[in-house]
Amino acid sequence: MKSRPRRSRGVTTSLTVPLPARPISGRLDFDALYRATRDDLYGYVATLLRDPGAAEDVTALTFERAMRRQRSFRPGRGSERAWLFGIARNAALDELRRRRRTTGLTGDPVDDAPSPQDDAEHALRRADVRAALDTLEPREREVIALKFHAGLSHRELATVLGVSESNAGTQLHRAMKRLRKACDVPS
Repeated sequence: MKSRPRRSRGVTTSLTVPLPARPISGRLDFDALYRATRDDLYGYVATLLRDPGAAEDVTALTFERAMRRQRSFRPGRGSERAWLFGIARNAALDELRRRRRTTGLTGDPVDDAPSPQDDAEHALRRADVRAALDTLEPREREVIALKFHAGLSHRELATVLGVSESNAGTQLHRAMKRLRKACDVPS
């Protein structure tokens, strides 16, 4: 008689899983990379595309491309996270170009309504920030999304944008200054 496989005991899930220290035998620990970045990656892509459905598609496409190209990852050029966000950025820009060729968007999709837990002041502040973000240039919105949705360091931000680290910091500073001004927050 065959014995049944044993079940795992005491296994818990975590929303944030640390990335492995280095690729294992030339391949990434793709499962850990996915768990550690999926939510931030989706938030970043959703910020760029402003369409939850398209953001889901582009996020899936990003992981598909990363899986196929995982041997192209070079640790000396940046972190796994920055490499993945670079792929996501290119996929999102491809989607925006495709949209521009096919049809213009008549209006931004309606954002999700605030949850019941959000108090009125918090909901109003979120609406103010969204409106202020809409006044920024696309590049400025992208820099802010990479920094705060993706949680990238200045070095990773520079890698994704293809600029120097000091230039990435300057772009972020200018974008935040414009965002504060649009929100009427003193600098």
